[in-house]
Amino acid sequence: MQIHDKPNILIIYTGGTIGMIENPITGALENFGLDRFREIVPEMQQFDYNIEALAMDPLIDSSDMEPRHWTEIAHIIADSYERFDGFVILHGTDTMAYTASALSFMLENVGKPVILTGSQLPIGKLRTDGKENLLTSIEIAAARNEEGRPMVPEVCIYFDSRLMRGNRTTKVNAEGFNAFRSFNYPSLAHAGISIKYEPHLIIRTDEKKPFKPHFKLDDHVILLTLFPGIRREYVETVLGMKGLKAVVLKTYGSGNAPQRPWLADMLQRLSDQGIIVVNNTQCYKGTVEMHRYETGLQLLQAGVCNGFDSTIESSVTKLMLLLGEGYPVEKIHRLMNENMIGEISIGPIATNIPPYNPLS
Repeated sequence: MQIHDKPNILIIYTGGTIGMIENPITGALENFGLDRFREIVPEMQQFDYNIEALAMDPLIDSSDMEPRHWTEIAHIIADSYERFDGFVILHGTDTMAYTASALSFMLENVGKPVILTGSQLPIGKLRTDGKENLLTSIEIAAARNEEGRPMVPEVCIYFDSRLMRGNRTTKVNAEGFNAFRSFNYPSLAHAGISIKYEPHLIIRTDEKKPFKPHFKLDDHVILLTLFPGIRREYVETVLGMKGLKAVVLKTYGSGNAPQRPWLADMLQRLSDQGIIVVNNTQCYKGTVEMHRYETGLQLLQAGVCNGFDSTIESSVTKLMLLLGEGYPVEKIHRLMNENMIGEISIGPIATNIPPYNPLS
């Protein structure tokens, strides 16, 4: 892994609110282009870094973000990995947690910071949160420890003074500047007068292993959210999707579902057909414990896989990657129950030992 004397940082502009300006005729927000960033944020020139930037073409509203765009971003990072010491991805907030989760799995053994950020107000607005988010993200991407190694060699989201592991993060606020939270894992750093890092929480990659990007994703995955009064015909319609390969089941509390024989039978049939079902709680904080109540045990007996304390975004994108790799169902079940890159609170990550990455 090459580290340069003066940090080389690449900014990847994908689109989103941070780079928008109000159309004087329609009043709608429109992307204004990459060149305006240096004009609006002249403070970037004060960094003693080599900063380059590129924009995706066309720019993407985050609501339009799809797996093919994650692959494009991964290719950009892979193609320029040796030239740069850190990456900052400017992204819309609506799907930022999905992109961060996907990249955390796609960029295996990444040894450099990949920081996603954006803003709730366009960077050209007087009260924007975009300037602080951008400038601090650049500083974090360039930060090194006493040994000259990157402070945070993993995929993260920086927003409103918090640096969070990307695959632990969820958008929780559509109006406030504190748009993202990591409920089941502490923040990796807090930015105040200085940036205080938490080294014991940060993943340290195995420097003996190479960086290995993955580009294959399979999007034959659906979300099924349980709610009181959910109808059998609705569930049958959703689960009857042609080509379905995996389901993320959003259950109650610690992984519970209504005790309806027809629901357990449907889930058992899915398992028998080789369709993977992962149990994720609808709660932001906490973990799935299917042994705890009979309402959860029925799912375990039907072959449903435990999602532990994974975010929905993480479970969905992890499944897309494992399916894209073409692994057999048994292996995907096993990997969904293993801590690949700090996405669930089991395994060696708790002691800051580099986690075993089964993709290798």
